Amino acid sequence: MKYNDLVVSKNSDRKRVGRGISAGQGKTAGRGTKGQKSRTGHHKLPAGFMGGQRAIMQAIPKMKGFKTIHAKAQVVYTDALNEVKGKVDNFTLAEANLIADPFAKVKIITRGELTSKIELQTQFASKTAIEAIKKAGGSFKKVAVPARVKKSDEE
Repeated sequence: MKYNDLVVSKNSDRKRVGRGISAGQGKTAGRGTKGQKSRTGHHKLPAGFMGGQRAIMQAIPKMKGFKTIHAKAQVVYTDALNEVKGKVDNFTLAEANLIADPFAKVKIITRGELTSKIELQTQFASKTAIEAIKKAGGSFKKVAVPARVKKSDEE
């Protein structure tokens, strides 16, 4: 092996800063003069630290409990189902103005008396509502929320 054949990797030692004015990175060690970022430990600040000002997490009032990100199901009562006949799904309920959005979850809850025979296809129904539907001669089938059709799919 010859001296000129040796492969030498770059010196991977970290730069030693703050070792005197003539050392290149001396005195302020590349941090500039004064201020929070020039001090030792400035990179270990807690998350949400806002420079000594009260952090946003502390400033906002906290409420008990929590707020869910899931949309609540739209409620339809069994006595309102007397208006509709035959196969009843989200779109039928929206046409009858019993729910606002046919692409939302729907839950059927017992109230009053159900007289019409219907084939109900929604997302949720209470046990007593299912019993009332079967008592009236109808049936209940649990189905998924209908998906919205994208504009690119229509073309």
